[in-house]
Amino acid sequence: VAGENFDQSPIRRTFKSKVLAHYPQNIEWNPFDQDAVNMLCMPKGLSFRTQADNRDPQLHSFIITREDGSRTYGFVLTFYEEVTSKQICTAMQTLYQMHNAEQYSSVCASSSCSMDSLASSIDEGDATSLGKLQRYNSYDISRDTLYVSKCICLITPLPFMQACKKFLIQLYKAVTSQQPPPLPLESYIHNILYEVPLPPPGRSLKFYGVYEPIICQRPGPNELPLSDYPLREVFELLGLENLVQVFTCVLLEMQILLYSQ
Repeated sequence: VAGENFDQSPIRRTFKSKVLAHYPQNIEWNPFDQDAVNMLCMPKGLSFRTQADNRDPQLHSFIITREDGSRTYGFVLTFYEEVTSKQICTAMQTLYQMHNAEQYSSVCASSSCSMDSLASSIDEGDATSLGKLQRYNSYDISRDTLYVSKCICLITPLPFMQACKKFLIQLYKAVTSQQPPPLPLESYIHNILYEVPLPPPGRSLKFYGVYEPIICQRPGPNELPLSDYPLREVFELLGLENLVQVFTCVLLEMQILLYSQ
């Protein structure tokens, strides 16, 4: 478990994650920082879900800034895949049994009951809450399907968010589709890494992803820097009044700190 969150149910806890594979293995001028990428891809750690939980894929981005001020941009698609290891499923059920036993003990303690007469000492309200606890806060290996979070990440020299988002979604569809794409997955990854060039300043580039073409545009020398992030999301997250206040602070050259979960 990554972090002290034992009070939460096992499904709501976070666990230590790791990088399963990355390609290319290393670049001389841009070494792969495994710990940093791991932390930025899964800032809260590995998480589990069941068939009753929402498992829609989520996309987020991050920036790695080096000592010389150079930046590298990462775009991450997090999704959930079924756990096929019986050992992990059994361990999750054991964690739930331990967790519910602790909750049971705390309910009894609040009722001032003795260990010899647990059932007779719990009042009706506690019994009801305990029943809800066992019904909604449980994992049954024979009844429930366990899922675990997984990420695919694309690291780029420029923040082509929309292009990377479309490519990752198409790659995810190829991974999860029952009918495989025309070419092996390695072909599409090799293509975007080695065969798709960086568009020259002021030009657009159209290349093919897995299923559909993708277009990215790079601003010219006299244009504003590339900002491929949708402004609509900023308005939705901050609201109009907060965004005007932030913009005012920028114009006044004030220090700004945005904090979120």
